[in-house]
Amino acid sequence: MVTGKSIKFTYTKKDVILYNLGLGAKRTDLSLVFEDSPSFEVLPSFGVITYNDGSLSQRLAPLLPNFSYKRLLHGEQYLEIRKFPIPVSGALVSYPAGIELIDKGKAAVVVTAFRTVDASTGEDIFYNEQTVFVRGSGGFGGASKGRDRGPATAANQPPPRAPDASIIEKTSEDQAAIYRLSGDYNPLHIDPETARAGGFDRPILHGLCVFGIAAKHVYSTYGPFRNIKVRFAGITIPGQTLKTEMWKAGATVIFQTTVVETGKLAIAAAAVELIGEPARL
Repeated sequence: MVTGKSIKFTYTKKDVILYNLGLGAKRTDLSLVFEDSPSFEVLPSFGVITYNDGSLSQRLAPLLPNFSYKRLLHGEQYLEIRKFPIPVSGALVSYPAGIELIDKGKAAVVVTAFRTVDASTGEDIFYNEQTVFVRGSGGFGGASKGRDRGPATAANQPPPRAPDASIIEKTSEDQAAIYRLSGDYNPLHIDPETARAGGFDRPILHGLCVFGIAAKHVYSTYGPFRNIKVRFAGITIPGQTLKTEMWKAGATVIFQTTVVETGKLAIAAAAVELIGEPARL
């Protein structure tokens, strides 16, 4: 399974502002872009960047036959926020641990957990489960189906009624160029030649950027949440418009995010569990 050395991550208020800008924060959003604002805060989805040290390929290559980073797709993401309010600066350490290695015949599915703690106190800050789909790396004789892991694997189907809330936000054509400065330097998101080699007409927006925008929509509508899970269902091109639709039932908000220009889903099977709300009946 996927294991490895601990991953160190140090950040300041400047890094928080840069991340918030990468998710579309405006100059008027003082709580997100002005470090001396009394309400200055870290958006909850910040937890997904704390363990990204670029070592994923080195972790996966020894485990899978015919591994190629170019055939890797980010399938799902689950994040728990274990400390509120999230510190606006600090030194963190993440510990990776393998959860599942699934054989889909022509592909492999790898699920890795990352527990992120305060480097000085050991206090839990974030917990992530990252699911990646690797085309061409199946057939190694492993289990063909993953296990139920509660909210991390929930189907989260929207109910058959109109959403309780929705937010529409147009992304910037420069969105990926800003977001990548928070640590995801995959050239697929900035270099046209790399994008064409990957089968795309132009660079695409980071899936975790779309995740962060959708999480921001839910957070601004319903407030803090203790966990969030999404499935990456399609691509977004910088400059396109995202629409997040939300359905609330007790402590749970199911949501999905669509690219308005194409009508296709970008985020599906998604939900958060709110803090301070009664459980869903």
